[in-house]
Amino acid sequence: MKKFNIRKVLDGLTAASSSSSSATAQPGAPRENDVVQETLQTEQFQLCKTVRHGFPYQPSSMAFDPVQKILAIGTQSGALRLFGRAGVECYCQHESGAAVIQLQFLINEGALVSALADDSIHLWNLRQKIPAILHSLKFNRERITYCHLPFQSKWLYIGTERGNIHIVNVESFTLSGYVIMWNKAIELSTKTHPGPVVHISDNPMDEGKLLIGFECGVVVLWDLKSKKADYRYNYDEAIHSVAWHHEGKQFVCSHSDGTLTTWNVRAPAKPAQIITPHGKQPKDGKKPEPCKPILKVEYKTTRAGDPFMVLSGGLSYDTVGRRACLTVMHGKSTAVLEMDYPIVDFLTLCETPYPNDYQEAYAVVVLLEKDLVVIDLGQIGYPIFENPYPLGIHESPVTCCEYFADCPAELIPALYSIGSRQKRQGYSKKEWPISGGNWGQGAQSYPEIIITGHADGSIKFWDASALMLQVLYKLKTAKVFERARGKDEKPSTDIVEEDPFAIQTLSWCPESRMLCVAGVSAHVIVYRFSKQEITTEVVELLEVRMQSEFSDVDSPDPGGEQTPTLPTSGTSSSPQESEPHFQPCTGSNSSDGPRDNIPCLQVRSSPLKQSPGYQVELVIQLVWVSGEPPQQITSLAINSSYGLVVFGNSNGLAVVDYLQKTLLLNMGTSELYSPSEPYQRQPRSPRKARQPSGGELHYTSYTNISCFWLGLLQVLLRICTTLCDSNDGSNASEDRCKSPTSGKPLCFTAKKPNIFIIFKHTDNSFTRSRSSSVTSIDRESREAISSFHFCESYSRKTESLVSPCLLVGTTQGFVIMVALSLPPGGDQRLQQPVGISSCGTLMRLKGGILTMALLDSTGTLLPPSYEPWHDPNASDEEKEKSRRRRPASSPSSQEGQDIQFAVLCSEKQAKVVALPSQTCIYKHSITETSFVLRADVVQIAGTNCITCFCANGHIMTLSLPSLRPLLDVNYLPLTDMRIARTFCFSNMGQALYLTSPTEIQRITYSQETCDNLQEMLSELFTPVETPEAPNRGFFKGLFGGGAQSLDREDLFGETAAGKASRSLAQHIPGPGSMEGMKGAASGVVGELARARIALDERGQKLGELEERTAAMMASAESFSKHAHDMMLKYKDKKWYQL
Repeated sequence: MKKFNIRKVLDGLTAASSSSSSATAQPGAPRENDVVQETLQTEQFQLCKTVRHGFPYQPSSMAFDPVQKILAIGTQSGALRLFGRAGVECYCQHESGAAVIQLQFLINEGALVSALADDSIHLWNLRQKIPAILHSLKFNRERITYCHLPFQSKWLYIGTERGNIHIVNVESFTLSGYVIMWNKAIELSTKTHPGPVVHISDNPMDEGKLLIGFECGVVVLWDLKSKKADYRYNYDEAIHSVAWHHEGKQFVCSHSDGTLTTWNVRAPAKPAQIITPHGKQPKDGKKPEPCKPILKVEYKTTRAGDPFMVLSGGLSYDTVGRRACLTVMHGKSTAVLEMDYPIVDFLTLCETPYPNDYQEAYAVVVLLEKDLVVIDLGQIGYPIFENPYPLGIHESPVTCCEYFADCPAELIPALYSIGSRQKRQGYSKKEWPISGGNWGQGAQSYPEIIITGHADGSIKFWDASALMLQVLYKLKTAKVFERARGKDEKPSTDIVEEDPFAIQTLSWCPESRMLCVAGVSAHVIVYRFSKQEITTEVVELLEVRMQSEFSDVDSPDPGGEQTPTLPTSGTSSSPQESEPHFQPCTGSNSSDGPRDNIPCLQVRSSPLKQSPGYQVELVIQLVWVSGEPPQQITSLAINSSYGLVVFGNSNGLAVVDYLQKTLLLNMGTSELYSPSEPYQRQPRSPRKARQPSGGELHYTSYTNISCFWLGLLQVLLRICTTLCDSNDGSNASEDRCKSPTSGKPLCFTAKKPNIFIIFKHTDNSFTRSRSSSVTSIDRESREAISSFHFCESYSRKTESLVSPCLLVGTTQGFVIMVALSLPPGGDQRLQQPVGISSCGTLMRLKGGILTMALLDSTGTLLPPSYEPWHDPNASDEEKEKSRRRRPASSPSSQEGQDIQFAVLCSEKQAKVVALPSQTCIYKHSITETSFVLRADVVQIAGTNCITCFCANGHIMTLSLPSLRPLLDVNYLPLTDMRIARTFCFSNMGQALYLTSPTEIQRITYSQETCDNLQEMLSELFTPVETPEAPNRGFFKGLFGGGAQSLDREDLFGETAAGKASRSLAQHIPGPGSMEGMKGAASGVVGELARARIALDERGQKLGELEERTAAMMASAESFSKHAHDMMLKYKDKKWYQL
């Protein structure tokens, strides 16, 4: 007979009321004021983006201001990234999201023109810290193909797909009535359309002559004053780009057949020279073989030597598979520079902004698809400059990310000193040429570190202090393993096809500098930090055989005992009883038997030279079990004070003593539960799934799925679970594996890398069944370990003293308390075993457990204990000086008094549990229609709170311990699994996520940081005097040989050219004039400021109206006076006297 449990009834009643938006105090629990006096208020939270780091994703265009020395990059998603000196970066976004096809600086004016693929042009104001659009112009009838803005001109030339050229005033962003029509530009005898405009430029020596290049190969020199073509240059091959010689007598065209044609301006009949830089010259004098198109060419002159001709493309067609190249032709020498990625664009940097002077090129900026390279033209061999920007985030795809704010102050210098030795050699000796802008005056003084794990097994440490990002140190975990020399030698025991060394999760202790990483091949590596180089003869290896034996009974054996300290054989192994673990693998992998006791990766057997930095302490590998691959690790934690590493997966958890290099515990998840507790339930065997009656099950198998798609599938399944099933998952255990159509157990196996999706087929149509739909995928999947937390707490209700404990969270929402018994320190710690015993379930929540923390009676966070860092390779005396014992334990608990609070947060709700009584005093339902992806307990404004990021895009904060909602903003809906995998919170109101495969977006949820953001951001525009124009010289001035100026206002102004058609383009005023004020004003102060600005504007308008009224009155009075004087003058005169 089943016992009646009043606790379940109370839990059911309280669960019904937990869906409200506010935290609920449990019956009999103390009120908020009786527990902790909370100081956090809603006004202290505000969400905003701060900075974006990394390489611009999918770049499409580039521009450079040679006076301000600012580089702008546009992307295919409409983003703008601006770069100055190291640490000066800015990000802004076009609302339409259309690709940026071209950028043009108003040189030394603090403005930028962008042309988009949706046929709109925008004027950006760069004189404020957050650039904003001042004007926009949207073309309605023509497609924009090319833009040109002459130096120190306010008239922008716009070439279109129809072959026409329109002219825009960049000050007012209005169209001029002056239009160059394609049929006027080409010869009247031409019967075909010349194609889109691909180039526009004015003659460097005569601003009144405009060179127009059409795609078909026709180039026209247009006289702006006479409105006719002076010369037309025809070539059979399509044109891609045109470049002038600075004297304005010659220009060079690049063509689609890989040729360069040089034309004399006054000789349009034929080219002065035709060369094919990469073409093979036939001996019989025939035309060279055609090559790939030369996409761009630039022609730059120097006073002292030969000119530079820089071009991209043009390789011969027989170079199949060759990487993209940039060709630099200087005199008789030709250098071909191979690039790692395809070239998007390049710019030659010159000493002068004036096109009619010797250019004196000194560098080439090359924008690649995934990199930015700057080449030094002034040194032999053309070395590249060392890039100071954090553009290498995507060097290998990011697989995980962690953010640590307010770290120990000595960490960043220690990592930097080690990482500086890893830098490559052979860079240019000169300073980075993109050196504009100024750093912000940041108020943040605390150090911040970002750690990224990558697909190639590397880990990067970044200095993220003061809104900057700089790589500190790179660790390559793949060095520990043997690499397959060829594709045919790839190990057959891999559980992932690609990137077997990819980092899945990591645990880092900043104080002790201990690092623990878990990879996708079910391996864990423990690292220590050392400043000294060592050589490890044999990498210490510990192989773990994790499997979970499921029974097919509905309830546990009533005579079962409590979980022992050392688990029984079959599900665990004792380090004292098992054979030594530091042996090469002896498992079988023959063709006539299943794989067994074989790890997925082979640890290297040769000596390992370990440079200063992080050095391998221990490698732990899960092995194949009876033909079944090991399950990937889902959670990981390390504690330097206890000397323990714990990790878990869908089979259970394992605890390893990395000091003694032994396995302490290897236990299935179900064995952690006490048989007598009401939460205990026994999972069914996944290998004995039964097919229910009334329907036919169809299995679709997807094998060898990458980690990305596996993660995305899990998220989609959870979303479907939330939408399809309103139950909270707290039903009795008998209903967990039952099909509603048959009443028989139905089990679903969700294993990696094999995924089975079950559909129910009835009457030749697919219908959704509650147990065999995607809902049961999450229900019936094997319970996995989802989180760990080391703490000093009360392991049982009856305890009065705190002791080392481990909190274990599972994907089914259970929190299990595990007691740790540590031997004394010193030599005894290395000789006596660590005792471990499960104390049963502490609490259950809806959804999988995401994070756990501990507070003391005043609400102060109790972090896990740690051992301060000491160099493991230093002398014994130095070790003793730096070594300290664990922090003192909390005061003992008197009977009936709770002095700790356990903070538990799952995918659905949060609870605060008083210890040692284990009473839930606060409960809050975070979401009913979605689920939490990431949750952390963080410190902000001197106190603590819970921060959550949900799959529906909401970012929320809850106070502690009362779980009072403080912030709820719909920020970013989950559009990519990358965001879910990399989103992380940190202390001081900071958070970040990977917004694209190459970029990190940092955000803040702190009102204080938002208020200070304007001061912290860098400045792009700095006042710089424009260089003097080149001296014309006496004879040029005397005989008119210098540059000819043009008054474009007389040609393009409304008086001379008239008005443009209104239907051609639509002018859209931008919000730029108010953007700076909006950025500076925020919150209540911002609202008041905006209201005051509105009142000022209204008062200003009223004042202007009053002034106009007064002027009209004065004018009327003057008119009346003149009329009266006129009347008096002619009053007494006859008509013939007038």
